[in-house]
Amino acid sequence: MRENSQIKKRFHEVIFEADTKEGKFFDIVLLWLIIASITVVLLESIYELREDYGQIFFFLEWMFTILFTIEYGLRIYSTLKPRKYIFSFYGIIDLAAILPTYLSLFVDGGQYLLVVRVLRLLRIFRIFKLTHLLRQADILKKALRASRGKITVFLFAVVTLIFVIGAIMYVVEGPENGFKNIPTSMYWAIVTLTTVGYGDISPQTPLGQLLASVVMIIGYAIIAVPTGIVSVEIAQANKAATTQVCPHCLKEGHDTDAIFCKYCGSKL
Repeated sequence: MRENSQIKKRFHEVIFEADTKEGKFFDIVLLWLIIASITVVLLESIYELREDYGQIFFFLEWMFTILFTIEYGLRIYSTLKPRKYIFSFYGIIDLAAILPTYLSLFVDGGQYLLVVRVLRLLRIFRIFKLTHLLRQADILKKALRASRGKITVFLFAVVTLIFVIGAIMYVVEGPENGFKNIPTSMYWAIVTLTTVGYGDISPQTPLGQLLASVVMIIGYAIIAVPTGIVSVEIAQANKAATTQVCPHCLKEGHDTDAIFCKYCGSKL
């Protein structure tokens, strides 16, 4: 029993973490396999190549699928709480990466859904143990979470402004100038306020053009507001993190000197 526990722990360190040489090597190999499998799917979608090399593509796709199936099974085996991993973000992505090939046995063309494997490349931030990148990603996540309330209030204010601007432009320009109703005028307000400017609707009267100019200037100011909010939170969220994954709750982003998981309290 103890020996089995040690084997599972060793598998967990190699498969889920990049703090060890073996773990880093495993994940780098996994990344290259993912890239290769995606390349095969993309090439197979080209009719001329599929006609000439269809059998090779078929063999390679099943080879990758079998390897990823084994890897998925090892991940379930090595974690202390398999259900937690299976229903986690990466667990769902890992399963979605292998299902399409099996689905293609029953549904023609199902194998093309394998491009979902590109999502697994998100592991790259943990795999290469680029500590400064991992740290910045963790900081950004904390900053966005802390900014959620402020940004929600800001977006509510923007939506209110769009309602007002749309109503005013409907009254000023009217249906004869393309502003057929208030929703259409609100669409114009959104396009103009975000500085996209499709040009499919534009004010024709001097008063409408003056209002449009004001909206454009406000648009530049609006872009700066959420940037400032997030920047402040980023400055406050500057805290180091490692690639270590808790074997109990599968959470990442622990402090470099952490002994216990800051999410569930289990020993790392």
